[in-house]
Amino acid sequence: MAARSLHHLLLLLFLAGFLSLSLSPAAALRFDLQSGHTKCISDDIKVGAMAVGKYHVVVPEGGGSTSSSSSSSSSAQPLLPESHRVSLRVTSPYGNSLHYSENVQSGNFAFTASEAGDYLACFWAPDHRPTATVGFEFDWRSGVSARDWTNVAKKGQVDMMEVELKKLEDTINSIHEEMFYLRAREEEMQELNRRTNSRMAWLGFFSLAICLSVAGLQLWHLKNFLERKKLL
Repeated sequence: MAARSLHHLLLLLFLAGFLSLSLSPAAALRFDLQSGHTKCISDDIKVGAMAVGKYHVVVPEGGGSTSSSSSSSSSAQPLLPESHRVSLRVTSPYGNSLHYSENVQSGNFAFTASEAGDYLACFWAPDHRPTATVGFEFDWRSGVSARDWTNVAKKGQVDMMEVELKKLEDTINSIHEEMFYLRAREEEMQELNRRTNSRMAWLGFFSLAICLSVAGLQLWHLKNFLERKKLL
């Protein structure tokens, strides 16, 4: 019995570790955007899920200068050329604007989804002559990965094991909710298939009735024609 319990415990820990690794937040994405062009990124977010994002323009090689404050010893900040700016608009599946920024070097946003579906983040760079290539990094997270676990650990005065357990619990809850969501979607699709099959069956019977009616009318007309010609 003890060996069997140990086996189940090891299996549970293995599955938990696998889920934790598979759902771990991805690194920031890096893109190159030509002046005057637009690039859009979408993310499927459920109702009630939190989403956070941050973005910044990457300093071009040899293209940025630095400035430092004479009154402080803070680290130097890069000064990007005017061509290296981006604008961003984040919209909901129904077209509602959730975030907008224009000609900026960096920014961030956060919102709680009130609509289920694909949320769209569109970046565009202003026209510039000669054409410039603007590189930027974009980190967009939603659901469990959107939570700031560092602040959770600091606020709760807990160790790393408890943080990992809390993260794992939220991951399992997210999977549980996702399974119910997929089950509801499956039931909707099955109901749609049943209605479609029923309508197609009625359409088939209706088409068959029309074909038989037309065939009967043709036979009746042919019989009358032959009787008038005294061929029958």
